[in-house]
Amino acid sequence: MARKPGVSKQDIRQQIWDYMESQNLADFPRPVHHRIPNFKGSYLACQNIRELEVFARAQEVKVDPDKPLEGVRLLALQSKKTLLVPTPRLRMGLFNKITPPPGATKDILRKCATSQGVRSYSTPVGLDSRVLVDLVVVGSVAVSEKGWRIGKGEGYADLEYAMMVSMGAVSQGTPVVTIVHDCQVVDIPEALLEDHDLTVDYILTPTRVIATGCERPKPTGIIWSKISSEVMGKIPILRSLRCRERQAGRDVTLQDEPRHLLGTGSQQPPPLSTVRRHQDPQQPESCSGQGEDGPSNTVFIGNLPRGTRVSELKRALQELGTVPQRLTWQGPQRRAFLHYEAPISAQQAVSCLQGLRLGAATLKVALARPQRAGDVTGSCAEEPCPDRPSAVSDL
Repeated sequence: MARKPGVSKQDIRQQIWDYMESQNLADFPRPVHHRIPNFKGSYLACQNIRELEVFARAQEVKVDPDKPLEGVRLLALQSKKTLLVPTPRLRMGLFNKITPPPGATKDILRKCATSQGVRSYSTPVGLDSRVLVDLVVVGSVAVSEKGWRIGKGEGYADLEYAMMVSMGAVSQGTPVVTIVHDCQVVDIPEALLEDHDLTVDYILTPTRVIATGCERPKPTGIIWSKISSEVMGKIPILRSLRCRERQAGRDVTLQDEPRHLLGTGSQQPPPLSTVRRHQDPQQPESCSGQGEDGPSNTVFIGNLPRGTRVSELKRALQELGTVPQRLTWQGPQRRAFLHYEAPISAQQAVSCLQGLRLGAATLKVALARPQRAGDVTGSCAEEPCPDRPSAVSDL
């Protein structure tokens, strides 16, 4: 398909989407606008991956959940490879491992390869899992024979790859494949590419197998300065990775964070938020964690949604790698206290948990005041109600 000169990424996307619809090359779901477009012949294009030695050698394959990649997911399962699929919009982690039931028939494997299979036959893979991806398969809206790639504009494939680099799951030598219709292979000016853009090594279409020979380096990790606080609030695993990189001394300043507040990753976390006492809502109470008894090893969690169960909070803490030694649950007061072994662990947990959401609520997170004799929770924000006992549990 001819491309007009001097266009932007969005112009190229729009041309591809419009052309596929007007020429009836698109397949369900339609319209393909604002999607990684499914196309007629996608299964044929997917079959071409069997010609690649990198697929034959691969043991663990990460394949995006896009509809046109369904055939590759099926081939991976039929070849008894470990199949990893990103969780939708990264809400509940990075990967899900597709695990067909024992003795799965061809029909069951086909179902496992669909979006329904991702929901019904998968288990989450945590950050601490030893994942080593041998092959990455991504969807594209447009791609050039040089290996330049344009996605649908939300940046999830680029971010997923950067997160895999951060957790050691891929390296510069890990091959990347994309599967598209022939009309999606177009000229893309290199000037449109940015440091975070993922390039591809192989392009599969219904009629061609293209080895791009791309020499442009792939992303070397997460570029925190391109990530907003809003995005951080939506992706729990990203907060956990940021916490780890901060501890490693890296600069994790976000796009909309003043640099004088955060500085480099080796500095202490930024000043913690404050919450108010119940009896005097007009007077803010600092939860800095510093006082006569020294720094605190307890973290206050407030603004829990009504009806929240302690298991929901525990699950969120496990996903973020911030599990405390003990948890004091005060559900009726919509709060909890997390008790850590050392103050530095509590400070790191506060940093990781900033922006954590349960349901529609963003939780309040801060260091509690140091514990005093006979005080189970420490004090921060609202004082515990004497007629409502706290539930204390080990995690």
